[in-house]
Amino acid sequence: MFENMFNVELLMDSLPFMGKGMLGIFIVTTVIVTVVNALNSMPDKKDKN
Repeated sequence: MFENMFNVELLMDSLPFMGKGMLGIFIVTTVIVTVVNALNSMPDKKDKN
């Protein structure tokens, strides 16, 4: 029944593409979090007048 609806070979062929996409999302998220943390750690430059 499921052989006609679900092709396991196509799923296995698409796994590397999905893995690369998830890795890219993880890398971009890590870069954004790192930049935000770096900017938050900088001292504020406010005038004390």
